[in-house]
Amino acid sequence: MPKLFIVSLGCPKNLADAEVMAGELAAAGWELVSDEASADAALVNTCAFLGSAVAESEGEIRRLLRLKARGKLAKVIVSGCLVEREREGLLKRFPDLDAAVGIHALASAAKAIEEGRSYILPASGPLDSPRLKARLTAPHSAYLKVADGCDNRCAYCLIPSIRGGFRSKPVEALAEEARNLAASGAVEVSLIAQDTTSYGADLYGRPRLAWLLNTLLLTPGVKWWRLMYVYPERLNKEVIEVMRANKSVVRYLDMPLQHVSDRILKRMNRSSTERSIKDKLAELRRAMPDIAIRTNFIVGFPGETKEDFNRLLGFVKKARLDSVGVFKYSREPGTTAADFPGQVPEEVKEERAAALIQAQSRVLDAVNLDLKGKKFDVLMDSPLFGRTYRDAPEIDGRVEVEALPGRPLKAGDLVKVKVTGAVGYLRKAKVLP
Repeated sequence: MPKLFIVSLGCPKNLADAEVMAGELAAAGWELVSDEASADAALVNTCAFLGSAVAESEGEIRRLLRLKARGKLAKVIVSGCLVEREREGLLKRFPDLDAAVGIHALASAAKAIEEGRSYILPASGPLDSPRLKARLTAPHSAYLKVADGCDNRCAYCLIPSIRGGFRSKPVEALAEEARNLAASGAVEVSLIAQDTTSYGADLYGRPRLAWLLNTLLLTPGVKWWRLMYVYPERLNKEVIEVMRANKSVVRYLDMPLQHVSDRILKRMNRSSTERSIKDKLAELRRAMPDIAIRTNFIVGFPGETKEDFNRLLGFVKKARLDSVGVFKYSREPGTTAADFPGQVPEEVKEERAAALIQAQSRVLDAVNLDLKGKKFDVLMDSPLFGRTYRDAPEIDGRVEVEALPGRPLKAGDLVKVKVTGAVGYLRKAKVLP
């Protein structure tokens, strides 16, 4: 049986695609291995959202091709967003690649390797649930991709041109996927899409995320349902009520805001305003005072003035967000913003990013002070480290857990702890007797 090593770069949505290909390849007779030294072939599932992601993907392709040149690998296959971004040009730049698989042709991965050719197909119709899927995450935590593509046209973003328009999976298919994930040991399931809050708009005439959540809540075995990639302007009262009424939909939201200056938000082609963002945060906290909110901001977007940045800085100081990612604007060819006047110098982006990170670190100190002494359920990712509901897998913080004497912990355990301290995004806690 030939052995295959898979490298998946980028976001959880890309990892979900890799799991589909892994399932198809395993069914076709490939043995999936975690050590590239024992592999006959390697598949690199690329990211191409930003120039830095393209560089990382190309670096991994070159590394694997060097192994192939030395006889360590028989084949190297490429898949993912870089394939869609460059199409056949990628194979021309890397002629030693053996095959390429586009993001709409995941089920053709085995054929692509066998035939040594490219499978790059257009997006069409509703998003299908995978016929086969092999888990690449830890058994206790899984991703459920509810939709793909995006109908938003944010000025800085290439995703619609790479992944196509927004397409949801039918709710019945997602319920079956969820049952399969639970049967394979998942106690935490994170719902992902480019825009999770638009779920169902293409199939059912309007967003139906609340209905989907209520359906998924019937899945036995899953303790935590987590919402990722939520757009604030589409987060409606129905979804908030489902979260409020059901503790198994964890009180956590990954809600990218990108900025708060109305002028910059408009240039970004975002639908939010500073007022609507503040109102949404207030609404969420009224419904669920213990909600944890993570977000991302972009600094140095074309035309961002000192006044625009200071509005953002002041917001971060006062909003008391639980986790903040800060990105310097990246000028990506093919995006609307790439041609905007007023491109911000790199050194100014660096200064603004550093100032925003510093401001959030002070907020985090205050958040951590409040957490000390509180009790939480922690889902263990290993015998030593786990996460509360406030922390998404691989993205947010983690908890170093001191177990009770003679009662070692293991990945997948859900234990009650008391927080004893915290530094940054690392918290420390003791298991309660």
